[in-house]
Amino acid sequence: MPPAVPIRSWALPAYPERIADGRAVFMPWRAAYASDASHSRGRLFPEPGSPTRSEFQRDRDRILHSTAFRRLAHKTQVFIPHEGDHYRTRLTHSIEVGQIARALARALGLDDDLAEALALAHDLGHTPFGHTGEDALDAAMQPYGGFDHNAQALRIVTKLEHRYAEFDGLNLTWETLEGLVKHNGPLLGPDGTPTGHYAGRGLPQAIAEYAALHDLRLDLFAGPEAQAAALADDIAYNAHDIDDGLRAGLFDFAQMDEVDYLRRRIEEIDARYLGLERQRRIHELVRRVITDFIEDAIAESGARLAASRVSSADDVRLAGRTLLGFSAPMAQTQGAIKKFLFANMYRHPDIKRIRVEAAGVVRDLFEIFFKEPELMPAEWASLAITRGVEDEAKMARVVCDYIAGMTDRYALAEHQRLFDETPELR
Repeated sequence: MPPAVPIRSWALPAYPERIADGRAVFMPWRAAYASDASHSRGRLFPEPGSPTRSEFQRDRDRILHSTAFRRLAHKTQVFIPHEGDHYRTRLTHSIEVGQIARALARALGLDDDLAEALALAHDLGHTPFGHTGEDALDAAMQPYGGFDHNAQALRIVTKLEHRYAEFDGLNLTWETLEGLVKHNGPLLGPDGTPTGHYAGRGLPQAIAEYAALHDLRLDLFAGPEAQAAALADDIAYNAHDIDDGLRAGLFDFAQMDEVDYLRRRIEEIDARYLGLERQRRIHELVRRVITDFIEDAIAESGARLAASRVSSADDVRLAGRTLLGFSAPMAQTQGAIKKFLFANMYRHPDIKRIRVEAAGVVRDLFEIFFKEPELMPAEWASLAITRGVEDEAKMARVVCDYIAGMTDRYALAEHQRLFDETPELR
């Protein structure tokens, strides 16, 4: 591995000048603040190293080969998959996030294998039917600790995947597990109380239990690669929801005039390509959005890292703030795009109707499997009944795990098997 280049030797605040001639700049080096696979904090169950792959490459490969990752192909991003073959699923979204995360990591001198692993794993815990399924399952599980997709992702990679003879889960490195749980920021405040998303509801049991075995330092920020993966998720989500929303006819170009940034980009495209067909026009807009956000994130993150003078991944964790992010104007633009999508896509009457019906499917499945666990497949039924003898909450968690792992089409098939009427969700 080439020696890390001192941060002062490349002035990322001048990043736009480095691409002014239109040529890509490749920097095959690792910064001092990058995570180092050769000095990983290790795995919960020690394993011999690989002669051909780094520890973070092994993590990425284990995630790619997991059952949970394959299931993402049939889990909704925003649309129900059978509405059309060209809309995003959780799998295509995760792959796209992985590509953007690698781009950010390479430009900033981070470990791109770790960034990609975190990007590919970030949605493993999602239920069928997107956030609608998550909300419905969380409501059903309120008496038993609730449901959280980040905590479920941790359960999957530490317990629910049964692939290896010597341990449950995937036995990922500390750095990957830490990033998976904390990519959106610390979970605990300095005094040990839940913060952020968990301030009002408490730390999920799955996270608390695992952290007691393998301390993930929930009071600190995540490492730089996890911050890159979180940025990549935001970039991909906004750009690709614009793409899917336009293609589905939920909104049109004229409506996007209310977001100044989008209006300017559309005007640039129309001025350069008079009479461009709709499909190409959409793509030209989406690729400009992705490029602008990536380049802004690289420049702003590089400036923050340089100003902070961090010299290790732990320095990034201890910085007390997120060091990778968008500039203030681009963050404002991102907020405007999110507001537009929320009003015109996520709250579109057709999507709202589907969400209500999808929530009903999840609710029905939970209620019937909780009352009659023998209706689940034998391995799940046996586990639920055994746990139910010990504790009702443990049985509820088994039912929750079973439903959370379902794809959209499997959830609908199970509902059709058990109920007289099942919505078509289209």
